[in-house]
Amino acid sequence: MQRPLAALALALAASVTHAAYPDHTVVIVVPFPPGGGTDTGTRVIAQKLSEKWGQPVIVENKAGAAGLVGAEYVSKAKNDGYTLMMGNVGTQSINPTLYGKRMSYNNDTAFTPVTLVAELPLVMLAGPATQVKTPKDAIALAKSQPGKLTYSSSGPGGSMHLAGALFEKASGTELLHVPYKGGGPAIADLIAGHVDLSFATILESYGHIKSGRLRAIAVTSDKRAPTLPEVPTLAESGLAGFNTGSWIGIVAPAGVPKDIIEKIARDVREVVNGHEVHRQLLDQGAIPVGGTPAEFAALIDVDRKRYGQIIRDRNITAD
Repeated sequence: MQRPLAALALALAASVTHAAYPDHTVVIVVPFPPGGGTDTGTRVIAQKLSEKWGQPVIVENKAGAAGLVGAEYVSKAKNDGYTLMMGNVGTQSINPTLYGKRMSYNNDTAFTPVTLVAELPLVMLAGPATQVKTPKDAIALAKSQPGKLTYSSSGPGGSMHLAGALFEKASGTELLHVPYKGGGPAIADLIAGHVDLSFATILESYGHIKSGRLRAIAVTSDKRAPTLPEVPTLAESGLAGFNTGSWIGIVAPAGVPKDIIEKIARDVREVVNGHEVHRQLLDQGAIPVGGTPAEFAALIDVDRKRYGQIIRDRNITAD
């Protein structure tokens, strides 16, 4: 009888430990520099989670190599739920195809999806140096001068680049991709007139749109963005079925106990749907979600297949 009793005691101890989660500081790693869409959204969530849990929730930026540095760090972290990562469409769905065997971890087995926090619609932007005012203008100009109309991105294979590639495919045009080391420089050069177009999250570009430094000509999601209700979708503008964008969501190292995963997902969902955070995210151009682990896992898989296909079709590399 001693062995069953010992096993029962261990199970009860584990249950108590998990029920007390969290009882000390939780770290949410952002695998990108401060100030970007993923970082900004994470800080909004972290503050409210800290209040809800009564424990510090620290945001730690570990940037580098399109999110690979931070993701590798979290993949090797202790699987107790105290180290999490705010991943995005790039880290979870694009990088596995873009980098493949060069990744030091297996994305399929290194992480447990926890919850989708928010969708980040992309907006097609025109700089002050171009006369493009609508997607039809961009298509007409691109067809009259193939490879001359330029668009900036945060780097090869990122969501900004792939949005441009999908636009080319849907419109039958050929644009000139100009990659930068980050979304900030890509937007800065668009404002400066060094490139013609860009595809960026509303969160990153909203201030520039409202100030008149950039022109929002379409959103890439299937519905108009609440923050820019006057801006049509690309589907409305003649590219039927066009739908792409970014998102942010929490993942944990593989092996975190299921009850802790479910608690984090449930608590984040409550925070995201609370009036204050919901309004903050909407004001920043994000669309709050707060789904289940299973729903998030399905989204990661769908986007991995979709973006993986365009990466292979167009021979996009990270170099």
